[in-house]
Amino acid sequence: MTSTIRAACVIGWPVAHSRSPLIHNYWLKRYGIDGEYRREAVPPEQFAAFVRSLAARGYVGANVTLPHKEAALALAEPDERARAVGAANTLWFDRILRATNTDVEGFLDNLDACAPDWDRNVGQAVVLGAGGAARAVVYGLIGRGVERVVVANRTLDRGQALRQRFGQRVRALGWDERNAVLADSQLLVNTTTLGMAGQPDLALDVGRLPNDAVVADLIYVPLATKLLRAAQAGGLRTADGLGMLLYQARRGFALWFGTTPETTPELRALIEADISSAR
Repeated sequence: MTSTIRAACVIGWPVAHSRSPLIHNYWLKRYGIDGEYRREAVPPEQFAAFVRSLAARGYVGANVTLPHKEAALALAEPDERARAVGAANTLWFDRILRATNTDVEGFLDNLDACAPDWDRNVGQAVVLGAGGAARAVVYGLIGRGVERVVVANRTLDRGQALRQRFGQRVRALGWDERNAVLADSQLLVNTTTLGMAGQPDLALDVGRLPNDAVVADLIYVPLATKLLRAAQAGGLRTADGLGMLLYQARRGFALWFGTTPETTPELRALIEADISSAR
């Protein structure tokens, strides 16, 4: 790497599965930027030291993925969004190392693109799961004015922790109660790994949702999960996880390389082909 090349990376453990290098290197080539984006497999016990050495390694910033998103908050200056969500996925230098969470806008921008005007008169949304992705989703939904967000999780305590973090508009439910609240919900979001390739299926009665409901799944392997296929068969609008992955990458690229990129059909086709070839 020469001094003229601006480099960024994704830090995770494991990280070989990440499609972020495909996305960012596509944009670097498209916009004629002399840069590079890499994977960095860093175990938890080495994460703090690695982040502190980012500049010395020639990096202008980084994405942070599992299991490091929460740890990143203590190693950089988080913005209001990262602090509110309790996790960071993007680091960049602005005199000091700063942190943000672009999962929020990735989720919302993708939902806007796939289901325009989804946020008109949403009385209730159901979020499955209570991890870091769920926190970003709940934060985004509250910011868009959703009146009530029901969080259903296998461990009730984790759902209640989201209520404590985000306030009275969040309600925590036990996992076995998830189907009972669908009839009154205009939006359903799966943030769990259920339905992902190699994981158990998500058991859910999508038919209970109103006819105008929207279903979003953050999983992108497979591209069309059984949840999304069932929703589409019922005539519901859907948003998949690949769209979120693409939209959440945009601001990091802009912070590191000075250009706000587009999420083009060509880029989506590139990632779809890579996912298909990995089966």
